Amino acid sequence: MTLSDLDIDLMLRLFVGSVLGGIIGLEREYRSKFAGFRTHFLVALGSSLFMVMSIHGFDDLAVRYDASRIAAQIVSGIGFIGAGAIMFQKHAVRGLTTAAGLWVTAAIGVCAGSGKFLLAIAATVMVLLCLETLNFVLSKLGKKIISLSISAHSKAEITTILQNLRNAGFKVDTYNMELKKRTDGDVYELTMEVKVNRKEYDKKVTELFANFDDVSIDTI
Repeated sequence: MTLSDLDIDLMLRLFVGSVLGGIIGLEREYRSKFAGFRTHFLVALGSSLFMVMSIHGFDDLAVRYDASRIAAQIVSGIGFIGAGAIMFQKHAVRGLTTAAGLWVTAAIGVCAGSGKFLLAIAATVMVLLCLETLNFVLSKLGKKIISLSISAHSKAEITTILQNLRNAGFKVDTYNMELKKRTDGDVYELTMEVKVNRKEYDKKVTELFANFDDVSIDTI
């Protein structure tokens, strides 16, 4: 069995699409996102394969077909994966960037599957610039959101903690307080979302551990 020029071209499209998706996935893997290299690689590969089949998979059929129909279904189908990446957790929405990244990775796969290599490469470069450049700028100028869980034995302690957080430069966005009945006494559990300047983040978090007992921290 010999490979024709068309076979080589189609395999090249799959290869380019999956590699470009994998590059985006490596950046997400480096940032410790749960949708990393394998997810982005497979999304790009699948999109490229669907596009290749849409264009050349029905060449032997003596019927007219619309090559854009499968591409349109990719746009809809990737939405289900993206929706699964978005979570509402501890008063905050997470995964929007990951969902958007999967969506654009599918689009890059469609470009590669259509043979638009330069367009696919340009889009990949733009995605990486967006993710990394923005991350660099925000690390210097932006704010970071921290999820805090604090236990206290009285409302007065809660009030003191909130005031100390504000005095320390934290902006309290949302908080929720619940009274937990325990055998050793009632305990108030406070969960909240606070913002702090990114350049001061390490210092502020260290101060939190030093000044407050029973504090668990989850950063976004």
